[in-house]
Amino acid sequence: MDGERGKLNQDGSTMDDTKLTFRRYKDGDHAPRPWQEEIFTADESHKCPTYVHRTPPCQGSCPAGEDIRGWLNIARGLEKPPAGMNWQEYAFFRLTESNPFPAVMGRVCPAPCEDGCNRNEVEDHVGINAVEQYIGDYALEHGLKLRAAGPDTGRKVAVIGGGPAGLACAYQLRLMGHAVTVFDSHSELGGMMRYGIPGYRTPRDVLDGEIKRILDLGVATRMKTKVGVDVTMAELEAEFDAVFLGLGAQSGQALPVPGGDASNCISGIAFLEAFNDGRLKHGAQRVLVIGGGDTAMDVAAVARRLGHVTQSHEKDRPEYVVLGQTAHDVASVATRQGADVTVVYRRPVDKMPAAKMEIEHVTQEGVKIRGSLIPVEAIKGPDGRATALRVAEVDWTGGKMTVKEGSEFDMPCDLIVAAIGQVGDLSGMETLDNGKGLINADKFYRATGRANLFVGGDIVKPHLLTTAIGHASVAAEGISHFMSGNEPARRPKVDKHHFSLLEKLREVSLEPTEYDHIQARGTCDAPYAVHNYEDRSSVEIAPADQLFLGHFKFEARNKRQEKHIGPEAVLGHFGERIQGLSEDEAKSEADRCMSCGLCLECDNCVIYCPQDAVHRVAKDKRTMGRYVETDYDRCIGCHICADVCPSGYIQMGLGE
Repeated sequence: MDGERGKLNQDGSTMDDTKLTFRRYKDGDHAPRPWQEEIFTADESHKCPTYVHRTPPCQGSCPAGEDIRGWLNIARGLEKPPAGMNWQEYAFFRLTESNPFPAVMGRVCPAPCEDGCNRNEVEDHVGINAVEQYIGDYALEHGLKLRAAGPDTGRKVAVIGGGPAGLACAYQLRLMGHAVTVFDSHSELGGMMRYGIPGYRTPRDVLDGEIKRILDLGVATRMKTKVGVDVTMAELEAEFDAVFLGLGAQSGQALPVPGGDASNCISGIAFLEAFNDGRLKHGAQRVLVIGGGDTAMDVAAVARRLGHVTQSHEKDRPEYVVLGQTAHDVASVATRQGADVTVVYRRPVDKMPAAKMEIEHVTQEGVKIRGSLIPVEAIKGPDGRATALRVAEVDWTGGKMTVKEGSEFDMPCDLIVAAIGQVGDLSGMETLDNGKGLINADKFYRATGRANLFVGGDIVKPHLLTTAIGHASVAAEGISHFMSGNEPARRPKVDKHHFSLLEKLREVSLEPTEYDHIQARGTCDAPYAVHNYEDRSSVEIAPADQLFLGHFKFEARNKRQEKHIGPEAVLGHFGERIQGLSEDEAKSEADRCMSCGLCLECDNCVIYCPQDAVHRVAKDKRTMGRYVETDYDRCIGCHICADVCPSGYIQMGLGE
């Protein structure tokens, strides 16, 4: 194991040789432990092993609550699909239990799951997004369908907004058998996936394919219909049993400085929508983007790709196109030139909230990033347009922002794009406005004080697309309970789409028999009992210090290939930058998963048990999560099986 340290990763960097994962005990471990743990008499103890299912940290970090470990274990061949089904289809079904957009999210989600991955304690996280994209792309290429809608319940739900929250909620409700109609003010569905993210990051054929699968479940739509204007909330509440509000936060905030009302000071949301609508064909020569999030990075990247033209007509100015007053002539694209784009952010560059990869990409493409600057004033010319942005340098020593006296200077510009925040358009629904352009909701995503109104996505709090999908799952369950006349069920502490051993046993026809409710002892062989298994996935996450990390050798991550787009090549480049993994690469990357909190089927506990007390479950009784069991007549509680369990699935203390 020690010899693996110092090797090179695929990108040429050296593997971190400071992570001594082969050591279970560290310096200082000679100190006495709490008396409750000092339980050994010679080599025996009163604690015997039990098999404890916990949530892996990747899933705990996933806002959509995907069973990431589950579909990775399917990809690697650890969990077998039913007869007649290939692994890709089985993984697709497992993945889409929570997220109906794997091909989109595999491309654009900043992957908080990877930040939480325990594999970071060995060398590098598992490339979860890369495997997700492979599964999503395979599903589209091979025409895989979502699970069928449930039996008709006779209930009807109106979903306002056809973005990730609204569509994900419609999907979950259809699986339950409820009728759904989606209302959207645009001509096409997708919300921020279509109008807020550039098409070269979410290819339209990919997005359309994943939306179509949801519509194929029987979801009705009413497009170009703005709730609150074309139809009132009162009318919807009268026609439908419940309403889900997933209308997003698609209004950008204005630049809050003197001169911020200049005609060429526009919002990042409006800029991206004009581009994605096909109206904006070229931008401006000198563009300043204010903000440090993913929207700011998208604006900067698009501005570099659009470039500018030497304008001969006032109507060609980008602000008029963004405001919907005109549209660019496609012929003008032939004369466009590069744009000088600078991102201005008030915090240091290393504190920018945008995904690290997106920051790296825009930098490679020639975007300049200036940190620790705050806008002070937009300097207007005689025509009322901003000609420069006055900024001041700030210091963040001690974590508090202090403006440096006398540090102000002007940054010349032709266009200022503010990507500093978003609010919702609640016209006709003003009573729901919490005063911040958003809607308050409880833990069930029920609008405050409104039993029949549920809400999710950016209109609650602008965040990630995958966060909106997670909101939708919880809200759909709450809606279903409400329409049944029940209060929403209590949410678990770890609120995710968990692997269910009982469902797995049913799938392979090994489900326990019905409990006869007769008091008994020694139930390990009873047909209604699942031997020495405990499910704590709803309350516990498997931490790295409960894993035997020394089991895992250093393996470089299988990274997706990227097309290098330098400053000279970025103008007019609207192709995908990231290339997906092959099947072999996806399986190899999935094989790096440590299956935290669930059996890895490595046989360590069987091999190292000195009493032969741990053995494999009989082959005809074996399935995922039921691979080994313990003979307690042989077990002496020596703890060796728990010490060598790579995934932290074995815990000592049966009965405690």
